[in-house]
Amino acid sequence: MSSYTIPSVMERTHTGAERSADVFSRLLSDRIVYVGTPIDDGVANTVIAQILHLENESADAPIHLYLNSSGGDVQAVLAIYDTLAFVRSRVAVTCIGQVVAAPVVLLAAGTPGLRWVLPHTRVVLHPLEAQGRGAVPDLILATEEVQRLRGSLEALLAEHSGQDLQRVRRDLEREQVLDAEATVAYGLADEVLLRRPRAE
Repeated sequence: MSSYTIPSVMERTHTGAERSADVFSRLLSDRIVYVGTPIDDGVANTVIAQILHLENESADAPIHLYLNSSGGDVQAVLAIYDTLAFVRSRVAVTCIGQVVAAPVVLLAAGTPGLRWVLPHTRVVLHPLEAQGRGAVPDLILATEEVQRLRGSLEALLAEHSGQDLQRVRRDLEREQVLDAEATVAYGLADEVLLRRPRAE
């Protein structure tokens, strides 16, 4: 994760006293989970814990996931994906800024009708590539693992977008950059939002 100062906000308790809370904790109290970095195991574990906490708090109230992620580890992203599918709560997903590569599947995985992008969103479909050094058998194993993960991502994107699997496979062969309208047209989101929807 990037190192930056996490801002604090002041809030008033039910007794009228003021207390300081970091902004992420304050958002969590409103059932908002914000991901603003590339997704690694640490980020995934934090996001998963927040989602499970919110479901435990109230399975009937929606969870709001906001994404602005420039990529990340595919397995970490899939761990979050599985958690979104596992919980009983509806999950509203909003892309602010961009989602690049594997995190695109998190946008697509939101509850149908609750997948949103803001007007200047950038969604990037990006091919997975094997990386690494070492003995040939290790490189072969790494390549096989990339192929397995790529197949998983292709199937999930096809399922959630409604696109044909062959088209998704072709589109992931080279980088594809989609603006907000194109993201909706592709089926990765349901609507371009200008303003936050009214509370339910």
